[in-house]
Amino acid sequence: MIAGVGVVAFGCLVAAVVSGGSGSDTAAPDTTAVIENSVVEIAPVSDETTTTVAIALDSSVPTSEVQDLAGDDPTTTTACTMTVRSLGGGDTGESVTCLQNALITAGFLTGSATGTYDNETANAVKKLQTERDLFVDGKTGRETALSLGVWPDETSLVVRTPPPAPGAVDLLGYELSSVATSGPDAPPLPANSGSGRRLVYDRNGQRIWAVGDDNVVIRSWLISGSKYNNETPGTHKVYSRSDVSTAWNGKAYLYKMVRWLKTDIGAIGFHALPIHVEDNSPYQTDAELGTRLSGGCQRQANLDADFTWDFAQVGTPVVVI
Repeated sequence: MIAGVGVVAFGCLVAAVVSGGSGSDTAAPDTTAVIENSVVEIAPVSDETTTTVAIALDSSVPTSEVQDLAGDDPTTTTACTMTVRSLGGGDTGESVTCLQNALITAGFLTGSATGTYDNETANAVKKLQTERDLFVDGKTGRETALSLGVWPDETSLVVRTPPPAPGAVDLLGYELSSVATSGPDAPPLPANSGSGRRLVYDRNGQRIWAVGDDNVVIRSWLISGSKYNNETPGTHKVYSRSDVSTAWNGKAYLYKMVRWLKTDIGAIGFHALPIHVEDNSPYQTDAELGTRLSGGCQRQANLDADFTWDFAQVGTPVVVI
């Protein structure tokens, strides 16, 4: 799996932005991420010495060696969504028809939709699950439906808190963004989300909690996570950081990138709201946080990205549910 870390050259504007990762000369000991009860060895990363440079954005900036999953992401053309949370052999109805049309469009099923979850449909689902590295069982649940773009709307699972007063801070003294809260005002931590100092990321609720050693919530905020199924649940660790990097397609700048997962096509991590390379405009507003808009990474309000950058040093546990 490919991991990126990096030095982004900025021509005559800025000589370089030095960030934790392979762009540095000194390697730190390997770290280990535990993912769904398996142990995955992570490549060595550099120490956390970071040079902060004032950055003047310019559309001529070359693509970094870092390939992070964000930016203009592929989108589905599927016009329907399932109205149930799972489908399997023998099921019938509009949700099955929706699923079959998505499978046909994606090239996993031939013919026309029948509205019955038959053997051909189950085999097509298995093909998709195998190709996209999902759990292979021939049934359609959240991850399979998400990969086809037919999963039901999840906005009802997103808990929004009132905007804090201007200048309000969290338990560590960091200013709260418009979508952040702190301490007892935060939504309760999800069950089975670990212990000790950590970040907890609830994909359904599009929310992150920063938790201290005493299991007290220091801060909680909304993010914009992946539209797809590439955020692997389990316990991971921060393994790399960059002051700034570019998205996998070279179309977005990603500031304060904190990586916790490697995939076949790039890294996934927390970062500030992405900026278009072509005109330096933001990809989204703070008000849009709480909705899935990314290709893999977790977009944060800039104030929340400032907090995460300081809180999530290399080795910090990240619990994804």
